[in-house]
Amino acid sequence: MRKKWLMNVITLAIILLLATACNRNDKEQSNEAEGSNDKPAQTEDNKVDTNLLPTKVTNEGEAIEGGTLHVGLVADSPFKGIFLAELYTDATDSSIMGYASNSLFEIDGDFLITDEGIAKLDVDTDNNKVTITIQEDVKWSDGTPLTAEDLIYPYEIIGHPDYEGVRYDDDFKNIVGAEEYHEGKADKISGIKKIDDKTIEISLKKVSPAIYSGGDGLWGYAAPKHQLKSIAVKDLISSDAVRKNPITLGPFKYDNIVNGESVQLVANENYYKGKPKVDKVVIKVVSTSTIGEALKAGQFDISSFPATQYDTIKNLSNISILGRPDLSYSYLGFKLGKYDKEKGENIYDEKAKMNDVQLRQAIAYAMDIETVSDRFYQGLRVRANSLIPPAFKTYYDGTLEGYQYDPDKAKELLDEAGFKDVDGDGLREDKDGNKFTIRLAAIAGSDTAEAIVEYYRQNWKDVGLDVQLTTGRLIEANSFYDKVEADDPEIDMYLAGWGTGTNPSPAGLYSKGAAFNFSRYVSDDLTKLLNDIDSQEALDPTYRARAFRKWQEYMADKAMVVPTLFSTSTIAVNKRIKSYNIDRETGTEIQDLELIADAPIK
Repeated sequence: MRKKWLMNVITLAIILLLATACNRNDKEQSNEAEGSNDKPAQTEDNKVDTNLLPTKVTNEGEAIEGGTLHVGLVADSPFKGIFLAELYTDATDSSIMGYASNSLFEIDGDFLITDEGIAKLDVDTDNNKVTITIQEDVKWSDGTPLTAEDLIYPYEIIGHPDYEGVRYDDDFKNIVGAEEYHEGKADKISGIKKIDDKTIEISLKKVSPAIYSGGDGLWGYAAPKHQLKSIAVKDLISSDAVRKNPITLGPFKYDNIVNGESVQLVANENYYKGKPKVDKVVIKVVSTSTIGEALKAGQFDISSFPATQYDTIKNLSNISILGRPDLSYSYLGFKLGKYDKEKGENIYDEKAKMNDVQLRQAIAYAMDIETVSDRFYQGLRVRANSLIPPAFKTYYDGTLEGYQYDPDKAKELLDEAGFKDVDGDGLREDKDGNKFTIRLAAIAGSDTAEAIVEYYRQNWKDVGLDVQLTTGRLIEANSFYDKVEADDPEIDMYLAGWGTGTNPSPAGLYSKGAAFNFSRYVSDDLTKLLNDIDSQEALDPTYRARAFRKWQEYMADKAMVVPTLFSTSTIAVNKRIKSYNIDRETGTEIQDLELIADAPIK
């Protein structure tokens, strides 16, 4: 869904990181950064106070006509190049698609759908129905009118029997007739009806508050049926229509794609909000180790950067740094089962190696996350106490303690669970007295990734746990997620991160039918808690807040997934951008962005 553009495309790239002067006079280079006088405030121990990072910067100077916006896509792996909302799984692909988005809805500062987007959503809670109406004469980038057929087609892709993506889940099954269509028992989804050329109606099994944030099976994107209908669903992912010449609704359209390396987009003259003020956008992959030098050299107008490099770029005179709480968290996950692709559900294994609650809790207590935050992230990440990011103010519970560093508590839990050092070598054996080694998968990312993982391994060794790296080294990001998603038997636990999107409901990540439930933990109690969050009773905000609290407490107690860090989105903005605002409600929309120089300022 559209998020006032806002920099959503940049903040998605940041999840993967969890993975001087030019010849202009001082007046022309001056800028105004709200709340910070252009420099983030520093605490006494030289950590940035993320509450005082500005969300907006304005640079003086006359806007030029057109120009090319240069965007740094920070990643240590090539992007996959799957540019269709129904199929992509990669944050870098999503970042690129943000400039050419097919999203239908806009949301407000509370992450609720408004009436300001391409389409309007009307909810009939009494009859469990929603109506989606295209509000204007909107055209695709090739000039073809957007119609109701384009709103229906994404559901037909996701629900199709040959669909192998991850978006056919428990949420999608809430649509009446979706399961019958997916199982090949029906040739269409009975609950989706075309009312007229601009309107569709969807019947749901239940309507909950999640519908207003894009949940309950609602899909927030259109798909160009006139381009895709002749391509078999199983062939879409490899088609030119997805990888080389996608048709879009967004402010920019694809012009040239160098697979894995760069994308050039040009202004979409058919964009419903008007042609963008810049002519082109060039997005290039840049590694975490070189982004600092690239920003210094003026290679990019906008880029994320690893929090570990904040100290090296904070004083650059050609950029401003903006920040806001991110809709993401890092976590430690434990493998507790398998995903049955044929059934589309997670299968929990009670005999799994890591299926001991006290063992998992001990591993969490042994992690000195606070020191990692201070030493490597300059305070731009803080220890997480919940699987709900603080940006969701209504549902995040700041009173939860989470797993604070307590090695003595970790040792006590391990002793109670029967993991003891039998042979006196300082490392604990399993409950039967056999050698016990835990295999950890982690992403090869920033230049400090290895140091951070080694610090955690030492934490675990300090309480007697032998933790070795899967494959013997950190794993390239794409390969890492391939292995985690495939339930590689060489992975016992893994360090990863999630971007939650604007729908706080956790069902898409932790339900029985969620392909993204990488721990594979399933229980009747968990299912009940997730259903309660998205129940009709939860239309009462107080009821839903209590349901979120119960779920957060349950997840903390079971510790199948342990949150580690909350992030601050930090964005480097070159001073040739006239004005830029990343506030979630009032932020700059990409079509309105202007430049005041022909090239990024060095």
